[in-house]
Amino acid sequence: MSAQVDRIKKMLADHEAFLSIPNQPKEDSNGVIQRYQNPIITNKHTPVYWRYDLNPETNPLLMERLGVNVAFNSGAIVFNGKICLAVRVEGDDRKSFFAIAESENGIDNFRFWDHPITLPETDEPDTNVYDMRLIEHEDGWIYGLFCTERRAKGAPDADQSAADAKCGIARTKDLVNWERLADLDSGENQQRNVVLHPEFIDGKYALYTRPQDGFIEAGKGGGIGWCLIDSMENAKTGAEKIIDPKVYHTIKEVKNGQGPAPIKTEEGWLHLAHGVRNTAAGLRYVLYMFMTSLEDPSEVIHRPGGHFMGPIDEERVGDVSNVLFTNGWIKKDNGEVLIYYASSDTRMHVATSTVAQLIDYCKNTPEDGLRSAASVQTRNKLIDRNLEYLKSIGLK
Repeated sequence: MSAQVDRIKKMLADHEAFLSIPNQPKEDSNGVIQRYQNPIITNKHTPVYWRYDLNPETNPLLMERLGVNVAFNSGAIVFNGKICLAVRVEGDDRKSFFAIAESENGIDNFRFWDHPITLPETDEPDTNVYDMRLIEHEDGWIYGLFCTERRAKGAPDADQSAADAKCGIARTKDLVNWERLADLDSGENQQRNVVLHPEFIDGKYALYTRPQDGFIEAGKGGGIGWCLIDSMENAKTGAEKIIDPKVYHTIKEVKNGQGPAPIKTEEGWLHLAHGVRNTAAGLRYVLYMFMTSLEDPSEVIHRPGGHFMGPIDEERVGDVSNVLFTNGWIKKDNGEVLIYYASSDTRMHVATSTVAQLIDYCKNTPEDGLRSAASVQTRNKLIDRNLEYLKSIGLK
């Protein structure tokens, strides 16, 4: 008995030491974002008592009972002065659930709350839920919009991967007690990626959607959509317009979707999104940005070409490799922006920037010319300006 208790004490102490490791910025930076040395949340960050039965009577060998495979794709919000992430945690059984992890500085020392979120179900139980966006709306509620996945109705027994995806909707005041609303009614379209705009538009709720013909393939759908709805209760999409389409031979040729809710600035709404393209090694997910008008958040005013962030180094390897995904960021009062992104469906990272840097990036990064020749022309203009400047200061 005492030996078992000693082992438990060591496990808890080792875990606390692991959680307390400071996170330092990486030495290199492109001037737009600053990456950090360590992931901020992994499967190893989940509490020991989530994974082990600690009672020697029922687990005398102190074996792990409920393993955690990965922890990724986290919504983000400031709550009670803490940075809180709604983490997608996936057990070894492949079922995902949501859990809140909090940190004082949003860079390190993230700790999970004692229990995962107990999310109510609708009359049609979810098989799997994932990728929650947290939005503090001006109506006073904190909304969690997420994907709810169920087996496709009428699918043959031979196909156990056919699925239907909808946008699940829940709301809360304290991140503990959640009210489940009806899933978003989007007609025949599937919706794996829906984000709520944080403000009313003409007295209505506004949604960024991603209509798809099927669970995986966008089909004739795809792109970031926009629609207005009267209420979040029994919400129905109605008419959607695509404000940011998928485009041939770009970073978003297969599909693209809004990441977190946009950030409001004096010059427009900052948007962070993901784009997907095909490669010989499979799908590649990257992050990109654009800006929309303050007066009309559905009007794109700046569209920088190329990806904003792509997977690098160890980020490229994981449960589903070559993927970056984001559904959470935080704008602090001092203008700093904390960007929370997952790599390869495995772990969470943070990168930092500022509102000023992100606006500069969106306004002054050239658009994609959509042709190799146009890309060369754009790069030559930059080269010529730089060579002229270097000559003017005696360095060329």
